[in-house]
Amino acid sequence: MQMETDREEGRDKDREESRGLLVAAKAPGTGWGRRDARGTRLFGQSCPRPAGQGAGQEPVRSGGLPEGVEYIPTRKKGKNPMKPVGVAWYSLYARTRLGYLFYQRQVKKARERYPHGHSVPQPYCFPGVKILPIPVLSNNYSYLVIDTGSSQAAVIDPSDPLAVQAAIEEEGVMLEAIFCTHKHWDHSGGNEALCQKHSSCRVYGSALDAIPRLTNPLTDREKVTVGCLTFEALATPGHTVGHMVYVLDGGPFGSPPCLFSGDLLFLAGCGRPFEGSPETMLASLDVAVSLGEDTLLWPGHEYALECLTFASLLELDNSALEQKLQWVVQQRQEKRSTCPSTLGEEQTYNPFLRTHRPELQEALGLWQAGGEDPDAFRARVLKEVRRRKDLYQAT
Repeated sequence: MQMETDREEGRDKDREESRGLLVAAKAPGTGWGRRDARGTRLFGQSCPRPAGQGAGQEPVRSGGLPEGVEYIPTRKKGKNPMKPVGVAWYSLYARTRLGYLFYQRQVKKARERYPHGHSVPQPYCFPGVKILPIPVLSNNYSYLVIDTGSSQAAVIDPSDPLAVQAAIEEEGVMLEAIFCTHKHWDHSGGNEALCQKHSSCRVYGSALDAIPRLTNPLTDREKVTVGCLTFEALATPGHTVGHMVYVLDGGPFGSPPCLFSGDLLFLAGCGRPFEGSPETMLASLDVAVSLGEDTLLWPGHEYALECLTFASLLELDNSALEQKLQWVVQQRQEKRSTCPSTLGEEQTYNPFLRTHRPELQEALGLWQAGGEDPDAFRARVLKEVRRRKDLYQAT
């Protein structure tokens, strides 16, 4: 959600002022899949793993910064936008018109600061389907998913209707469906305007969340077809009571499944459990992991650099994390998107998916009590990781 955007991960400018600059001596900016002349990434049935795990990359130093990346302190101490979100403020944002007014202010400021989006969009193509990440607000992503055979399309979490509409017009497609992961304005704020523009468009999401213009409430495991595209909705409560993720079936296109995770799961991170317990959040994360290691992860926010830097403080000797952090630093130096990753990748460096790992448990100083249920212990580990992440981002 957008208030989490401002507090949880901060803005690039504020981060530079308050923490110094991360300057890469070289940033080759590799990707995965091959590109056509327009920069679109093309995938066949056998796709290489995402970059950042190559053998030729330099190691990251123990302090969490890659070789050739220098920390340069700045004189000005920036404002701190990352104070923990209070219960009263969250209630105002999620349940009153003040939240909508705050969202409108964020849209206006983001359009002024990032007239072309916060990141360089990188379309991904499989035979018969195109996925276009749309960078919106200060670090959100909406996704336009296109059945290239029929030119029918769906959009996931349309934060800024102008940006989404521009992509629809540029691609020349018909918007048939909006899939909302949850009610927060930075994921649902564009529903109204897009429905007015596209009268046949249906809005899907959970009836447990107050999603604007919801026309087709979904239940867990329910499937929806748009052209030749099939999406499955999975109930993943925790961030909100009605949070859902959507899985695009890649089988008909010879591609892996695609998980549009909203604020459940980010690259190396996860959303705050505003409306759920650690046990609830753990169960929802397990639902995501069960989709399989080759599943592509398309998160709702560009939080990779912040999350990986935090993760590197927990696991100093995690080589997969070190390599991914180096790649992400290079990508963000060029303002390039860091998505997608894979669920297999995430399990090697995302601390919120590593609650079962002894090395993380030891780093946190936690041990399973005699007779303690394994999942109860993992929930306790998750709670501690979340606590430390909140403290990290509040400093």
